[in-house]
Amino acid sequence: MVRVHSSTTLAEAVSWYCAMFLAIMLVLNCCDQSSESEYMIEMTRKNIMTNRPCDEIYVVREGETLHTISEKCGDPFIVEKNPHIHDPDDVFPGLVIKITPFQNR
Repeated sequence: MVRVHSSTTLAEAVSWYCAMFLAIMLVLNCCDQSSESEYMIEMTRKNIMTNRPCDEIYVVREGETLHTISEKCGDPFIVEKNPHIHDPDDVFPGLVIKITPFQNR
């Protein structure tokens, strides 16, 4: 019979426990992400249902354009009311703009 050294047995045991730990972490991570996405969906529904207008002073976030802000806040005249915006395509995160929601009459 072939005799296995104790260091090899120990290495196999540690390897097996590490694999189990990683598998458990992956499963827990998947569960956590699904609850987070459910939370985001619920918050989006609440915002749509309440139809809450934007604040008068709006700070541009990453990935936003004047078009998306205009749709979100209901202000089709953002450029006209913000003379410090010289180029509508040059909008960056942190830019402060004035919002005046358009009201149907």
